[in-house]
Order: sequence, then C-alpha cells, then structure tokens
Amino acid sequence: MNAMSLTPLTVTRWWLIRHAPVHNPDNVICGSSDREADTGNRAAAAALAASLPVEALWLTSPLRRSRQTAQALWTRNPRLADTAVVEPALAEQDFGDWEGISHDTAAIRDAEAAARFWRDPARHAPPGGESFAAVMDRTAAALRRLTGVHAGRDVVAVIHAGTIRGALALALDLTPEAALRLRIDPWSLTRIDHYHAGTGSWSVGGVNAQPGTF
Repeated sequence: MNAMSLTPLTVTRWWLIRHAPVHNPDNVICGSSDREADTGNRAAAAALAASLPVEALWLTSPLRRSRQTAQALWTRNPRLADTAVVEPALAEQDFGDWEGISHDTAAIRDAEAAARFWRDPARHAPPGGESFAAVMDRTAAALRRLTGVHAGRDVVAVIHAGTIRGALALALDLTPEAALRLRIDPWSLTRIDHYHAGTGSWSVGGVNAQPGTF
C-alpha cells in the first residue's frame, strides 16, 4: 500500500438553504429587491436548525431575507454560530426594470421585451437585469472559489432559489433550461458535496428537502 492510498479523501459539504418566505402581498417580482422575510414558522426553523452541522462556515447573500433566515436558525439552535460571511455572488437574480412590479404589469409596459424574455427565460435578461444563465455562471464561479478556499469543511449557505438552482446545475452539469425546472421552496434544504481527488467531482445528496423530512 503506497502513501497516496492512505491520504484521506477531502470532501467539502454544502448545505444550501432557501430563505424563509418573502413578505410580498402584491405578488410582485422581487429578485434583487431587499424585502423582509417572514420567519415566523417556528417549527420549520427548529427542524432545519437541528439538521445542520455545528462546526460550519455560514454564508448569506447581501439581501436582508437571507440574513434574517440565518438569524432565525441561530435562535432555534444556540450551538450554531451567530455570524455569517456575506457573499455578494450568491444573491438572487436581478430582474432590473421589472423589480417591484408584476409580470402582467411588465408585459403592459413593454410587450416586446416581455415576449422576448418568455421566448427563452433561461437565457434572456429582463430590461436592465440579468439572465438566469448569468446567475448560473456567477454561482458556479463562487462555489468553485469557495470550495477551494474552504476545502474539507461544512458550508451552510442561506441563499435563494436562483442560486441554489445554479449550484445544482454545476453539480449535475445542467443547462440553464433544465436547471430552471428545479423546484426550490422556502425553508428547504439542498445538499451537495465536492470531492477534491483528481480533477474533482460533485455529488447531490438531496434537493428541496422539507423541514421534518431531513
């Protein structure tokens, strides 16, 4: 048996959490808008907090709903850390001029732009915003960078549906169109691992797991 066979396999474990539901009574588009989260579901917070590793690096996006959800999880499990690193690259998709309005209003204001977007919503950007394909690219770059920096650790990232889809697209080699089909609910947990041996590889342990089923 040579020395290489005795080297432990380095695995970086990602615990990807979508934030709690957003206060959005008018059902408007709020990708990059900094809206409040409704973290009042104590049962969901407690179940999710109990499933997370104690010795982990915590990340949030710059958006308030991400940080508020992390704080709700820390409250339910005092063993968890009370600080998190803000990672701008893991923010939700920016819908540009459509932020704060409904899709129906967007179509009334600019029918041509709306039609262009819906012909290919994975690759076309709303006016002044970014495409989901661009979100995938920045998410993948962030995960590769952070996985290298924090190799071998547990990383809890309280982020967004778009960036969790982007992470899964990286792990599963999905196209933007395929990644958009993934359902990512509030309070859900998605697990992916990176194995650092050789050129590196990913595995997926669960997608959109609901509190109480972890």
